[in-house]
Amino acid sequence: MSVLLLNDDAVRTHLDAPTAVRAVRDALVAAHGGVLHAPPRIRADLGDGHLVFTAGHLRTEKLFGFRAYDTLVGAEQLVAVWGSDDGRLRAVVHGDELGARRTGAIGAVAVDAAARPGPIRLGLVGAGTHAWTQLWAIRAVRQVREVTVVARRPERAEAFARQAAEELGVRARAVRAVEEAVRDHDVVVVATNSTVPVLDADWIAPGTHVTTLGPKTVARHEVPAALADRADVLLTDSLAQAVGYPEPHVLPVERMIDLGAVLAGASTGRTGPDEITVFCSVGLAGTEVAVAAALWEAVHRSHGAPSAGVQFPSGGTRGT
Repeated sequence: MSVLLLNDDAVRTHLDAPTAVRAVRDALVAAHGGVLHAPPRIRADLGDGHLVFTAGHLRTEKLFGFRAYDTLVGAEQLVAVWGSDDGRLRAVVHGDELGARRTGAIGAVAVDAAARPGPIRLGLVGAGTHAWTQLWAIRAVRQVREVTVVARRPERAEAFARQAAEELGVRARAVRAVEEAVRDHDVVVVATNSTVPVLDADWIAPGTHVTTLGPKTVARHEVPAALADRADVLLTDSLAQAVGYPEPHVLPVERMIDLGAVLAGASTGRTGPDEITVFCSVGLAGTEVAVAAALWEAVHRSHGAPSAGVQFPSGGTRGT
């Protein structure tokens, strides 16, 4: 069996949003049921940054693997997947695209579980890669009637809106004020690297679902602590990782509900149309392995393995 070495172009070509969302949803339910084994991430000090290592074993899919990345600017990530039935390496994915689309898929699963049903107006605070992959994935679970995007640099928001219209066929517009991208939207995604709040909690209308992706500790946070006071439901994709943060969360961890538990029907999320739901995304360890495995399967289903990435032989003597 050959091993696929896949890059960002292969991810963009072969990983569609429904596949990524399905893989992440299954992994979240599996984690709640104890079927996905994913220990908390490990950080090693590199001086100017950290090497971060996560791993996961999805027993139902007979797959395991790891993700490694560092916090240095411009550094690439790597995800490797093995088959647990034979121990053979299946695929290695390098680059940033898989991780960003995995995060987008997690956000989409949260929207599907916690936002009001029906078409949505989506507000995006931030116009970077993570804002884009949130939109990419959310379209798999909701009809997006309109996207309003705001960014620190207006030209970035304008370029984002044009790209959304041209590539995704979504009605999109750029605005200059954060309040305009937040008020009266069904779903608001905050995807910035700001260390201070970029919005006012009072701008969130009843019934809105909010996803926060960026800094979320007491010392550094993109959303205000007052957002917790407005929220009827607080969700996260990993309670263990939320509790295990080296610094306290700006949102109260003790109030957070596990998204996997809501998906499995073991916990209650939204119960009414006027409730405000907030999803604190921490990136459940092991979900990137699940998405990489789904990518590997998609490549083989499309018979595109020879052109999708570099192949090299798998095998040799196993270590003892």
